[in-house]
Amino acid sequence: MTLHIATTNPGKLRDFAHAAAAHLLTGQPIHLEPLPNLAQIPAPPEDAPTFAGNARAKALYYASHSPGLLVLADDSGLEVDALSGAPGVRSARYAADLGFHSGATIDDRNNALLLSQLIRLPLRTARYRCALALARSTEDKTEILATAEGALEGSIATIPRGVSGFGYDPIFLVPSLNLTMAELDPTTRLTLSHRGRALRALLQAFPPHQAGH
Repeated sequence: MTLHIATTNPGKLRDFAHAAAAHLLTGQPIHLEPLPNLAQIPAPPEDAPTFAGNARAKALYYASHSPGLLVLADDSGLEVDALSGAPGVRSARYAADLGFHSGATIDDRNNALLLSQLIRLPLRTARYRCALALARSTEDKTEILATAEGALEGSIATIPRGVSGFGYDPIFLVPSLNLTMAELDPTTRLTLSHRGRALRALLQAFPPHQAGH
């Protein structure tokens, strides 16, 4: 079964590829490929209030531009309890939304803003969350075939640590290891990935033998 992922983000593609490779150990081959001509398809708005809503909307949109293909779309981000779940669905655009410009890269700015907001807040629990939706378009209809979610519980460190990963990884602490996601070796980090957990759940909901139905 081949799933075409509607993303060009190299970090996301790496996470999904690792999860798919792990699934091979079950004897069920899963092939992941970037959606053809993704760069030529105008991006849809991501204005749903939930990760699941955005994932479904993107899956249906990109499937409608790619008839016959199994199209996988995701929406993922960070939820911080002390900030009432922010940055949430705006994780990638958090600093930009609030006009925060201190930092060399988008990731640097998002991390710096989040740390500044938590300076005087004792509650630092947080989670990475990922929602996936799988869709296919035929002559008759475009429909969602399966959805799934995955999460990784953790907390926010007081300073960035580590150089691996991307996004909020340098400040996302895995309490059981006392390491941030950016400090973990690639195998451990990818094994813990919320995207990997979501993909495994989706493949349970839509196993490979259903691909031809």
